[in-house]
Amino acid sequence: MTTSAAADDRFAHWPRLRARLLLFALMAMLIASALVPIKEGKSAAKTPSLAGNIFGMKGVVWPRDDDLVLYDVVIERVSKGENYYQIAAEEHRKRNYPLRPGLAVRLPTLAYIDAALGEPGQRIVALVLMLSVLAAWWQRLGPEPRGEPGGLQHRGIGLALLFMSAALGLNHDYFVLHEMWAGMLLALAFGLHRPRGGAGGRRYGAALAAAALALAIRELALPFVALMAAMAIWRRDWKEAAAWSALIAVFLGVMAVHLHLVNQQVLPSDGLSAPWLALRGLSGWLSNLILSSSLHFLPHYIAGPLVMLMIFGWAGWKSPAGDFATLLYLGYGLAFMIVGRWNNFYWGAMIVPGMYIGLAFAPRAANSLLRSCFDKPRTRVSTT
Repeated sequence: MTTSAAADDRFAHWPRLRARLLLFALMAMLIASALVPIKEGKSAAKTPSLAGNIFGMKGVVWPRDDDLVLYDVVIERVSKGENYYQIAAEEHRKRNYPLRPGLAVRLPTLAYIDAALGEPGQRIVALVLMLSVLAAWWQRLGPEPRGEPGGLQHRGIGLALLFMSAALGLNHDYFVLHEMWAGMLLALAFGLHRPRGGAGGRRYGAALAAAALALAIRELALPFVALMAAMAIWRRDWKEAAAWSALIAVFLGVMAVHLHLVNQQVLPSDGLSAPWLALRGLSGWLSNLILSSSLHFLPHYIAGPLVMLMIFGWAGWKSPAGDFATLLYLGYGLAFMIVGRWNNFYWGAMIVPGMYIGLAFAPRAANSLLRSCFDKPRTRVSTT
């Protein structure tokens, strides 16, 4: 006897061969993700036991990261009215940080925002941003009119998982970290976005604004914006596609100005950045996501498979949000496998906040996939 599946249950009616191939691939990725090392530098990062994180690790003092110290000083000097690009060049040289290529120097947006807000203001904005992300996803996982698939039955656990990841945005030690703010803004943009025909009709203006601010803070938000444009083109929603494409064009112009201003500060003696093309493979992908999130509290052989299950859960939600998230997180994962050095693990903060929600859909996706793999096909009984 078979039961009817929800319209948004992607794997419920897959052909047996396709389902078994996916199951084999999923099992292979779960095993591989449990075995690969998690690295933050030249050596493997030893993730502490869960008990060690709960009860504390006595005698351990974590020094402030060199990059964070650099941003601290830049923000302090910007607050005194100094020119950002002169400051950045001077502070990079003091620490033997490269100035070439210009992408080694961050966009000035966050430095000016943090300088204007001060730490009390940063705390307030971080709290408001986290609450906004939760509210946006409360609506996004709610019931959809017109019969479109929604995530209502997964909303409670989805919001709890989102809170676990988004709460890291309240850590004042990382208020100077560009990826933290940009990642939260992308999670907000994703939650606010409605494709044509979704709940309340087409809505993308607020999502566009949030993504634009994320892009102004960290250029690593560009793949998110590009995918939004590509998905709008796929839906033949030309108005929305034009809006996202215009944002990309404006960003490229701003980035050209930024690189020009950085280049004006460069001296012949300034160092060249080590290449970002590192080809770190699966270990690079998982290291970025685990070390930049609360997953680092877990042993790596648990944290790694959880990342795979997050993406699998998103893939199981047959909806515009599920499609977008699956492509987004797999795309960033592929990029992390190819680009970025071991000490760039914090890039994972760009996508971590929204990824956790996928775990809410994983149990249903697994159940449906297994049924498609092993249930006997229904046979037609002749009445003649």
